[in-house]
Amino acid sequence: MTAKNDVPAMPTIDIPLFPLDAVLFPGGEIALRIFEPRYLDMVRDCARDDSPFGVCLILDGTEVGAPATPAAVGTLARIVDFSTTPDGLLGIRAQGTQRFRLARSRVRDNGLAHGEVETWADEARVEMPVEFHLLATILERLLEKTGSVHAKASRERFDDAGWVGFRLAELLPLDNRERQKLLQTTDPLERLAQLMHTLPRFQSG
Repeated sequence: MTAKNDVPAMPTIDIPLFPLDAVLFPGGEIALRIFEPRYLDMVRDCARDDSPFGVCLILDGTEVGAPATPAAVGTLARIVDFSTTPDGLLGIRAQGTQRFRLARSRVRDNGLAHGEVETWADEARVEMPVEFHLLATILERLLEKTGSVHAKASRERFDDAGWVGFRLAELLPLDNRERQKLLQTTDPLERLAQLMHTLPRFQSG
């Protein structure tokens, strides 16, 4: 019997890793400034091969310098746009796709971490239960206020428990450890329940 929170694992793949002080969710986007040679090489290779890299939250260490210790669960990212930042550096915009679990990692001679990862299948679509409709309403207001890329999402998106949960996890002022826990949660309704528990913290007055 498969446990409720088990996620079917897909084949293992080898990818470059980009540990960050941020959590990327499936369907989300992240903007990055690229200046270290190891990551310039990574972007070049990913662009050439149309291949993803892995975004993982840093558990120990920093984004710059010595390789950091990444969280075991991260998200595949695909580059969708390039730009030049105001300070003349390379900028990229990457979109989150599938989540993965890191099976093993190594550091190449250039300091770039690589990992063998087990990708997770996409979550099955689950309709928003009535008890979580408040979360969908809050998400609509946040998207309008922030001008997010998802601000013009179709109505049916707000009936998708997984999509609503991921978008709220991005937008609510949570700390990264909380976001990581939400990323690792494999039941969309459990994720919404966790988010409901955080709401009193953000109520004014």
